[in-house]
Amino acid sequence: MNGVAPRDGVAPEVAGAGSWRANAFALGAVAARWLLGGLFVYTGLEKAADPVAFLKLVRQYDLVQSAYLLNAIAGALPWFEVFCGLLLVTGVAVRGAAAALVGVLIPFTAVVWHRALVLQAARGIPFCAVKFNCGCGTGEVFICGKLLENFALVLLGVWLIAGCGRKWSWRYSVIPPAAGK
Repeated sequence: MNGVAPRDGVAPEVAGAGSWRANAFALGAVAARWLLGGLFVYTGLEKAADPVAFLKLVRQYDLVQSAYLLNAIAGALPWFEVFCGLLLVTGVAVRGAAAALVGVLIPFTAVVWHRALVLQAARGIPFCAVKFNCGCGTGEVFICGKLLENFALVLLGVWLIAGCGRKWSWRYSVIPPAAGK
């Protein structure tokens, strides 16, 4: 490398002043941040609006036996998603919020996949024909579409964890970078 630090997560050779590629990259990263954050705000609020229904959906996975833990998950998880989503939308703690959401998405996707396999075996239908309310806040979904969506969301989150999406972030517009960096 030429010793120049990346700017806004863009490689130095792409980050030329006024470069259309650098601007497109930065805009794409901001769009990813807003998309991921907005989606989690929306789905978190959908779950929080009816915590009893969300509790029933969490119970269907049979992961936790304690009523206390089930209630805690149903009560806290939606607001955690809203909080992390708001952090992404506003550009505060982007990498940490993205890491937290990826940390939720990966095990959730594995659990949904397992539940879909159980339903497929019980119903004797093709895997992609399995449709159920997975508790994601969007109602009944076909499993193949949901798994692809979650995979794309994980990729967006990993991209943000890598340091992209800093443009138009509240933190970087309020706190000037340190001199010499």
